Amino acid sequence: MIKSSLLYGSKTWRLTENYKRWVEATEMDALRRSSRISRKERIRNVTLRQQIGLEKPIKKEIEQNQFTWYGHVQRMAEGRLPKIALKWMPKQKRVPGRPKKNWMEGIRKAMNERNLNEGGWEDRKQWSLGVGQRRTTF
Repeated sequence: MIKSSLLYGSKTWRLTENYKRWVEATEMDALRRSSRISRKERIRNVTLRQQIGLEKPIKKEIEQNQFTWYGHVQRMAEGRLPKIALKWMPKQKRVPGRPKKNWMEGIRKAMNERNLNEGGWEDRKQWSLGVGQRRTTF
């Protein structure tokens, strides 16, 4: 239940490094509390994950959710509102104090890290392999 609460709406979050650390800390706190292991016992997070049997951190799942949503929106027809909103770029300069990067720039950076190409979302099987939702190859 905690995982679903943490992942709620994660498809549209702009993941900054601070936010990634916050989500990971919250996840580890929940894992420690559920397994009744205190920080005073000085058990590393990696060791705790292995004991519980969790393979990937929650930030990887957030990235997968974002890629899934991005591919879904890209496959939509041009007139659909989510696709229009995704492609919209403001014409004004950013106000001081606003984030320097937007959601789309984070997606492009993650796509480069995973060697995903523009237009790769057309083939759903290959896209889901690149996103990491499936473990087998076709």
